[in-house]
Amino acid sequence: MKADLPNRLADYHPVVIEGMGGYDPREPAEVAAQVATRLQAHWQQSPSSKPRLLIIQGDPLEARGIAAITARVAARFGLGRALVCLDESIAAYHARDADRHNVILEYRYSQLEEVLRSHDQGVIPRLEAAVDQAIHERNRRRHALGKPPLKDWFRDFALLQEVTKAASRRLCGGITVAHTASDISEFSVTSFYRVGLELGLLDATDIVSYGR
Repeated sequence: MKADLPNRLADYHPVVIEGMGGYDPREPAEVAAQVATRLQAHWQQSPSSKPRLLIIQGDPLEARGIAAITARVAARFGLGRALVCLDESIAAYHARDADRHNVILEYRYSQLEEVLRSHDQGVIPRLEAAVDQAIHERNRRRHALGKPPLKDWFRDFALLQEVTKAASRRLCGGITVAHTASDISEFSVTSFYRVGLELGLLDATDIVSYGR
């Protein structure tokens, strides 16, 4: 699919759901039901004037985990989906293997990165530095626990996650971010949502907790 122009995303209210991949042992239908309940309550309190669009980030379709959960949430609310993938120069497999069911818009990381740069040239260097520092701190703790350092690809996906949310929020004037668990591992990509909060790229009111 040819990448779309980012300004098309501005017609929607973006919804991002973050959580574990296919290694999540839980039944996805149960998790999706809880996420949907929490989203419904959030939107009753904070309605959007724009149609909602679920933003996914290149996960291949699996029986469990985030891909299975987001598919069910999209079906529950009748949401179309927008896909954001890493550029082929970063990870050639990412766009190739992504689930494109009901995808109506598609972007590359570099396009959304440019959205942020166009408003603030310094935002990407600040975000990269913050992610690098957070990875350094996590690796220090992992070393103390006798664990190996995080894989090299971790940085790319942490940046993809945070740039996707920040750029979508900037383009659309708001965002909803939901988590699929209450206990978020500090060694997960999901945990980097705190970096976006600390840099002011997200607001705490944008985030819907899992609630269990």
